[in-house]
Amino acid sequence: MPKLTKTVVDAAIPRAKQFTLWCSDLPGFGVYILPTGNRTYFVDYRNSAGVRRRLTIGRHGKLTTEGARRIAIATMGEVVKGEDPAEERIFRRNSLTVKELCDRYLEAAERGHIIGKRNRPKKYSTLYVDRGRISRHILPLLGNKLVRDVTQMDVNRFIRDVAGGKTATVQKTEKKRGKAIVEGGKGTAARTVGLLGGIFSFAVSEGVIPTSPARGVKRPADNHRARRLTPEEYRQLGNALAAAEKEAETAQGIAGVWLLALTGCRSGEITNLKWAEIDEAGSCFRLQDSKEGASVRPVGRAVLDCLSKIEKKLSCPYVLAPMRSGEAFGGMPRAWKRIVQRAKLQRVTPHTLRHSFASVAGDLGFTESTIAAMLGHSAGSITSRYVHHLDTVLVAATDKVAKAIHEMMTDCEDQPCR
Repeated sequence: MPKLTKTVVDAAIPRAKQFTLWCSDLPGFGVYILPTGNRTYFVDYRNSAGVRRRLTIGRHGKLTTEGARRIAIATMGEVVKGEDPAEERIFRRNSLTVKELCDRYLEAAERGHIIGKRNRPKKYSTLYVDRGRISRHILPLLGNKLVRDVTQMDVNRFIRDVAGGKTATVQKTEKKRGKAIVEGGKGTAARTVGLLGGIFSFAVSEGVIPTSPARGVKRPADNHRARRLTPEEYRQLGNALAAAEKEAETAQGIAGVWLLALTGCRSGEITNLKWAEIDEAGSCFRLQDSKEGASVRPVGRAVLDCLSKIEKKLSCPYVLAPMRSGEAFGGMPRAWKRIVQRAKLQRVTPHTLRHSFASVAGDLGFTESTIAAMLGHSAGSITSRYVHHLDTVLVAATDKVAKAIHEMMTDCEDQPCR
């Protein structure tokens, strides 16, 4: 029984049946010689309970003889410490991967077992976004990793990779000729790692891991959320909307941008806005389903004037009617991109208009609680209280903000939406 070397292993002649060459220098270290000519290294040992185990190390060619020997020595060292490497490999093989954990998380969320804001189950729209972040960012970077092996270092690397655009791509969607442009950036990284932290917290609650590796990880600052429009940029946007009216831009896209600017609403709240939710007498939107659930939003006179210029389509409940079929107008993202490019604005998203609305309100001297009521923030659920008990004060404040924004976007103060 010679010492196993590359020369010895290469010289072994295959037989009709598999046979073993043992190493004289390291007891328990050997190599299988298969009839096909393949050679596989292994280590043989007895665990602390006296049970014999055999652990495959790797195939000759992909692994050198000396490399296999070093692994065998390390394995024997673990055995001396009372560990069982073969049992550990079986356990790890059967352990949950991040992909499998994500599947369980989404399944639990669909059943209403994952509680989101205001102690309510996650909404369908939120889950739709979660699935996109999981499939486009989490799975490509961490999907095959065992949950128990993910460390805080892995999460920090994940943030850097997403922020640096490693997962950026263009993917086809289920729609005909549809595509999803997946971008990176600090904002995407911050929101995705927030979801990842929630998934790991779910794993803790299920007893998969003792603590979350995302706990204590610092999220990057989202520069897009801090962005606000200057008066000059508001004028650029207004001029772009006026120019778009004279060309081939959709009426829904133009009206949608106006409503985003003058209300501070979220993009989804405008694209899904229904005529039945507009209370003109009360100067407010009574949204049945927003990010915060049912929500009442005060609106200014400029908003109502803008709505009066939108043509109502028979049998269509939505303010922004779909171009062809479907429940709501689906062309808002593309229209937004065209209008913003025409305005030559950089780093501006629909949320920028929401942040800018709040900033203008702050410039006019309104308090944080009043601004929160205008925007429908969940803090203290103050929106409903204001509308029902202090409606004239809040509506007047909102009207003042909308008027100020409208004046910045147009040349004529008395002109509502162009």
